[in-house]
Amino acid sequence: MAQAFSPIAIPRLFPVRCALAYAAALGVNGILLPFFPVWLKSLALDEWQIGLILSVPIVLRVLSGPMAGALADRLSERVRILLFSAVLSITTALLLMVVDGFWMVLLVFSLQGAAFAPFTPVLESITVMGVRRWGYRYGTIRVWGSIGFVAMTLLAGEAISRFSASVVPLVAASAFSFTLVAALIVPRLGRAAALPEKMVCANQLSVIAAPDLNLLMIGCTLVQSTHGMYYAFSGIHWQQLGFSGSEIGVLWSAGVVAEILFFFLSGLIARKVSPVGLMVFGSVVAVLRWVLFVQPLGFVSATLLQCSHAFSFAFLHFGMQQKIVESVHESKESTVQGTYFFYNGVFLATSTFLAGLVYREFGQNSYYLMALVAAGGLALTLKAARSTPPRAGSEAGV
Repeated sequence: MAQAFSPIAIPRLFPVRCALAYAAALGVNGILLPFFPVWLKSLALDEWQIGLILSVPIVLRVLSGPMAGALADRLSERVRILLFSAVLSITTALLLMVVDGFWMVLLVFSLQGAAFAPFTPVLESITVMGVRRWGYRYGTIRVWGSIGFVAMTLLAGEAISRFSASVVPLVAASAFSFTLVAALIVPRLGRAAALPEKMVCANQLSVIAAPDLNLLMIGCTLVQSTHGMYYAFSGIHWQQLGFSGSEIGVLWSAGVVAEILFFFLSGLIARKVSPVGLMVFGSVVAVLRWVLFVQPLGFVSATLLQCSHAFSFAFLHFGMQQKIVESVHESKESTVQGTYFFYNGVFLATSTFLAGLVYREFGQNSYYLMALVAAGGLALTLKAARSTPPRAGSEAGV
């Protein structure tokens, strides 16, 4: 999809600077996703309290993420959003080191979710602008976020094995400090290119009301929401099976290592498979993943199953980003990323909250419900695929 924009010099080391920012942002997730529920369990909280603490911040992210994305499209420099997000996130991370009790943890962690919400979608919009303008490969930049996730997961797992789950808030606060460094080094691209006047009405319609693009985002994020139970309770489940903190770190990292391999090969795969094809295949694997996740697996088998994360997450996310590159003008980039983030947040928040209730009653068998939800997302994606026009050539792939 060719798009006109004002000439601008390519920022020095653009892909490196974006890659480091991804490593910092997703490095935080590499601590919070696997181990924050374990820390909450160490506070003697019930499953429903853990589910609520993990889901309320997602709801707040749903509200703050899209608003920040729309604001970023109007600012002369989007990086300002990143700086603001990083400073607030560090503040809340430090507060988590001193608060105690269900209500205070819920309050502070919810504020942290709202504060950090804009960081990744705005970073995505900056990166995709570079993909459009100068032909960089999205996958080879985004992969460093996965590498940062693995590195922080392994480090945090080792720290927990040595010092117990009580160190999680300290490790998380340290990781958040890197997001401020990332915000300072992210390339400045200025205001997005203006949309040609003759395209304004058509483009606004395609962004806001296009049924196929919105249906794809809904189907994609509905499948991704099935990771909510996995994020909330897999660490607790593996701990109950007797796996150590280091082994849990390895289990989490195995999936992300497979994801890393995919991103390195993404340029080749994107030339062979359409964005919708990637999302459909990833959705099918998600259904199978949660059915198998219920089965009693040893450490080696569980590690191999974790590698399916490359499909149930990476195929879906990459396919959606590629579709956005093909369909959306850069002047609406942050707005569309915010919409994608909104759908993701709504479904993930609902999934995470219900996970706390369902897991309490059914334990590991609750993943059968996640398989059904993934099947629903697959059905929506297939419906969108039938109404999506054939893939158009794009000057810059992802």
